[in-house]
Amino acid sequence: MTTFSAKNTVGDDNVVVLHVLAGNTEQFNELVLRYQTPLLRLAFTKLGDIALAEDVVQETFLAAFKSLHTYNSAFSFRTWLWTILLNQCRRHGARRQKKARTQDSDSLAEEMPSSDPSPSRQAMLREQARQLANLLRRLPDVQADALRLRFFGGLKFAEIAAVMECSLSSAKGRVRTGLEKISCWLAEPSAQTGQSQLEQE
Repeated sequence: MTTFSAKNTVGDDNVVVLHVLAGNTEQFNELVLRYQTPLLRLAFTKLGDIALAEDVVQETFLAAFKSLHTYNSAFSFRTWLWTILLNQCRRHGARRQKKARTQDSDSLAEEMPSSDPSPSRQAMLREQARQLANLLRRLPDVQADALRLRFFGGLKFAEIAAVMECSLSSAKGRVRTGLEKISCWLAEPSAQTGQSQLEQE
């Protein structure tokens, strides 16, 4: 039986899918290992609730598994998977108000690897996680989702265009405009003050 390690590249996705469709269903766990963390980070920044984000990611994998026979291998598997995730987020987001909870932000930040486990470093990471989530929520959904796909999902612009069903130039424009807005917000005096206070701790 062929086995796959978490170190395999994204290019192996279709190979894993073929094994799953052939009846080796436990190989689907390889896809879960590859994409669970970036999917969770995107879902959290969009929904603002770590518990709900975990549920959405679980439902995303379940939906992908059930619909795997409909996947067209001519296209990127991860593009297909991210499309499912965004649809799940929209479905859940429509049921509740989007709001961040400090405890959830801290939980997600603590999951991020850090080479410096000092308390001050961890505090800074938690603050950055909260700040990023809040900034993304200030953006229009199309810009925020484009940034999430680009930086959490690692998708190329062509893949972002496919997920968001827009042109390549639109995908690039959404990322660029979103980054410009966030840069402007970060340059505001209040943002600089908060950052300075963190650095002094």
